[in-house]
Amino acid sequence: MKHAFATAALLALFAAPAGAACYADYKAKQDNPLQLHYGVARINGDCTKPAATKELRSRIASQGWTLLTVLTVFDDSGLAQRKKSAGQYYLRY
Repeated sequence: MKHAFATAALLALFAAPAGAACYADYKAKQDNPLQLHYGVARINGDCTKPAATKELRSRIASQGWTLLTVLTVFDDSGLAQRKKSAGQYYLRY
């Protein structure tokens, strides 16, 4: 019983708060001519790389981009440090 309580307490400590914002940084490309971009996007679903990949793949494809990779998923605390690098693709998609 003590072990189960300790495990539950640890999980609660590291779980993201309900309703916390989720973001992903990613790399994408377009062909003819080849263009690459690094971007940051808000994720509406689960805050995991697989969920972000699925969501971003369809979102950016509508604008002619192909998702290459989702680098990381993160909360508000990682947002400001990525703004300059993402440039025009900061929260664009």
